[in-house]
Amino acid sequence: MTESIHIVCPHCAAVNRLPASRMTEGPKCGKCGRPVFAAHPVELNQQTFQRHIDRSDIPVVVDFWAPWCGPCKAMAPGYEQAALALESRVKFAKLNTDDAQDIAQQFDIRSIPTMILFRDGQEVARHSGAMMDGDIERWVTEHVAAD
Repeated sequence: MTESIHIVCPHCAAVNRLPASRMTEGPKCGKCGRPVFAAHPVELNQQTFQRHIDRSDIPVVVDFWAPWCGPCKAMAPGYEQAALALESRVKFAKLNTDDAQDIAQQFDIRSIPTMILFRDGQEVARHSGAMMDGDIERWVTEHVAAD
């Protein structure tokens, strides 16, 4: 029997059970038919945040950011690049702290950008402050391997 992995669709938030051996083959959502890996971070909100971090069997990295934040804007291209490079092993997401203040408060976000790595709904690593290009990918890879 093949191992299955649960992944939350970035488009419709349906939980998909996928064979672990086929994660890199461009799997599609069983509900909406769109790609489960979007090649860029998924935008989370108050309604979708908990589902994505609790129901994904792969680690989820969330970038807590705001549209007015200069360092957040500077970090965005590197975050996109890391999402593309690691997407079948790690899910990348963004949460606008202006729109989801309750969640930002729940996770004690004091400065942005802040990245939090979640596994099985639990915080396993955190980094505050902007990181660039390969630094984000290295940070995520290091903490996923250590977990």
